[in-house]
Amino acid sequence: MQSSLESSRATSAAEVSHLKSHIGFWMRLVSNHVSQSFAHKLLASDVTVAEWVVLREMYGLDAVAPSALAEKIGMTRGAISKLIDRLLAKQMVTREECSNDRRFQSVALTHKGRKIVPKLAALADENDEEFFSALSGPERKALVALLQKLAKAKDLRRLPTE
Repeated sequence: MQSSLESSRATSAAEVSHLKSHIGFWMRLVSNHVSQSFAHKLLASDVTVAEWVVLREMYGLDAVAPSALAEKIGMTRGAISKLIDRLLAKQMVTREECSNDRRFQSVALTHKGRKIVPKLAALADENDEEFFSALSGPERKALVALLQKLAKAKDLRRLPTE
């Protein structure tokens, strides 16, 4: 004979939604694999995903204040400072202090930094093609539009860097 506690547990377990019934599960599953694959592709270039995001956001700009870059990407000033330091060490960016106030700085891509961005963008394109080629052109556009709608509805601005 089943006790009331056992009966309660059985009922509760049946009422709990299954892991794979959640949209978030499927988004995370795909996102993790897409991100890990891209990070692996970047290894040969000695650039992390976070560094790629910074480089891509700087591409086409003459110079930018680190604080403006941090705001644009949705990072803290400390986090962007660490990334800029890493990119400085890799000679992909330069940092210049304002002549009349050393607290203000600007950063810019070096020739090496400008040269690598199109190569890394091609890797990103290749990665997208690898993962999303199962979708037709209209399906891809619909997926992007839906994800953008969700991002807008939740006011998601911080760029993914992990």
